[in-house]
Amino acid sequence: MDLLPDIAPFQRRLDELEAQTAEPSFYANARKATEVAREQQALRRLVEEYALFQRVEREVAEHSALLKDPAAEAELRALAQQELPELQARHAALKQTVLMLMIPPEPSDSRNTVMEIRAGTGGDEAALFAADLHRMYSRYAEVIGLKIEPLESSQSELGGYKEIIFKVTGENVFRKLRFESGVHRVQRVPTTEASGRIHTSTATVAVLPEAEEVDIHIDAKDLRIDTFCSSGPGGQSVNTTYSAVRITHIPTGTVVSQQDEKSQIKNRQKAMKVLRNRLYEAERQKQADAIAKDRKGQVGTGERSEKIRTYNFKENRITDHRINFTMHQLGSALDGDLTELIEEMRSHEQAQQLRQATDTTSAPQE
Repeated sequence: MDLLPDIAPFQRRLDELEAQTAEPSFYANARKATEVAREQQALRRLVEEYALFQRVEREVAEHSALLKDPAAEAELRALAQQELPELQARHAALKQTVLMLMIPPEPSDSRNTVMEIRAGTGGDEAALFAADLHRMYSRYAEVIGLKIEPLESSQSELGGYKEIIFKVTGENVFRKLRFESGVHRVQRVPTTEASGRIHTSTATVAVLPEAEEVDIHIDAKDLRIDTFCSSGPGGQSVNTTYSAVRITHIPTGTVVSQQDEKSQIKNRQKAMKVLRNRLYEAERQKQADAIAKDRKGQVGTGERSEKIRTYNFKENRITDHRINFTMHQLGSALDGDLTELIEEMRSHEQAQQLRQATDTTSAPQE
């Protein structure tokens, strides 16, 4: 029978999550609890489908053995012959389901998304093409039930876009749009071309998962708290009690002091609030830097040679160069029918992930 990746690591992870959810303090962090519940649900389904796969696998083996058994009754062999094809088809389908469930989901798949389209090489024609891409994605969003929210734009003199940025919201937005990142190339006769010569222009598309609110968890063991007497101008002591507080967050080296209140408890509360805000801003900046780096990596320089996709108007053709896939429905694609293109990319990625999972399983164990 065909091998599948070992289920044991997934079962262990499910057991870990079950133990976590049993802890009384687990639901104190609502966001984390939601994430764990989502992972738990996916793992449960995987374990259940794997058990069903094993059951059908045993039935296929039993029916095959019955067909080869000369001592078996003819009626039973005939029944086995009749049922075997359906069992084999179910076995293959379940194997595919289990393998797909073993592929870890992208953490950003369910997030809303910010798309940025910018004119690349080609002047006014590139700006017009950027407008065409914006219209294409707007129509696609409308078709599949997503919502578009304009954020920022800069128009060209001929009505195109030098750049346009918009937010897309709905279910699993990033999963549906993340393959669109890169340089898009158009080959057509521009409206500005009097001689009818075909021009090649580009626009860049960046697809960025919307940054979520940052949860700041401060562990008590990461804090050093010092108390001292409050001081006034010139360093003179304002009172003789140790009401002032200095908190040092050891992992980041962030230091916060507070002495406004006469109560040490109140000063500590204020200091913790300031510390939390500073750590929050630092984390937000880290996210912003990561997004900026991701954006740069997605779109490159906008040169024609970096293309991920070509839109050829003369041949009514769209070619995705990443998977060498071509379709001849350019008009319908530009009108929002991107399902085939996007599904081809997703299928290609999933096939690679499945190969990796199978290779890992079939590799010799040390």
